[in-house]
Amino acid sequence: MPTQTSAAAQEQSTPITGEQILRVGPVNPTVAESLKEEFATLVLPDSSAERAALLASHGEQIRVAVCSGRFGVDSELMAQLPNLEAIINFGVGYDATDTQQAAERGIAISNTPDVLNDCVADTALGLYLSTLRSLGAAERFVRDGSWASGQNFPLATRASGKKVGILGLGRIGQAIATRLEAFGCEIHYHNRNQKPEVSYQYHSSAAQLAAETEVLIVAAAGGPQSAKLVNREVLSAVGPQGFIINIARGTVIDEQALVQALLSGEIAGAGLDVFENEPNAPSELLELDNVVLLPHLGSGTRETRADMASLTLENLRAYLTERKLITPIS
Repeated sequence: MPTQTSAAAQEQSTPITGEQILRVGPVNPTVAESLKEEFATLVLPDSSAERAALLASHGEQIRVAVCSGRFGVDSELMAQLPNLEAIINFGVGYDATDTQQAAERGIAISNTPDVLNDCVADTALGLYLSTLRSLGAAERFVRDGSWASGQNFPLATRASGKKVGILGLGRIGQAIATRLEAFGCEIHYHNRNQKPEVSYQYHSSAAQLAAETEVLIVAAAGGPQSAKLVNREVLSAVGPQGFIINIARGTVIDEQALVQALLSGEIAGAGLDVFENEPNAPSELLELDNVVLLPHLGSGTRETRADMASLTLENLRAYLTERKLITPIS
């Protein structure tokens, strides 16, 4: 059942029109088309001058914002929307939105959980195999003619039967663990709270998890509470035979520390789908064969993006008609 929003929002019984809905940043094409054709919403301009003009003329009347996980409603924008009631977020991550200010003001936030779990977990598994088995480097070895010239490709690392640590055993982390069990892997985890319902071994810190496992998979939620959770201490604990896979958020890892660890051989390799300053990956990593780099495509399948778009629009329609959200963040 949809969850009721704040009492303040419930009191807002007047209909919400398109001029009271603001699209913030680029969103999924299906969502963008619906916002335009079905709701006739406003769009926050890219240009600073046009943005300021729109907020000056319409900021006080905006009651709902629609955004993506990458372009949220930040502190400055939220402060300029004094009557904002709800933020409809396309994506499971919402760390680009000022959730603290939203909570203080009773602004409800929705995201799109569950529908992308499988595809993100599949991406994590692909990164895991590509990184340990050097599959990307091996493909380049064929394409550039090295194999045809008589060279031998270097031996890689066995992927089956590894001790794998999952940092963040939420829905996606659990889906990754289930897949790795099929590879005979021994699963360990660290979470903000221990999960008594799972049989995996719990560790009280990220550093301890890294020290006790051979591969560290980062699946923790983004945001201030997890910023640089994987720091120099954790990277050192991963060790020169260990690997890191990140399908969470780039901010969860101290990126400069990771670059140095890879360049110095402090860790064996990394598979990265996310970065601190997207769409820019650290230039130092571009030529390294022990690093697999992906363009933040964790949930990037036609099927999953369609499901995410549908859930985003369901949340918007539910809020407009009932002042409720289908999938509010907890």
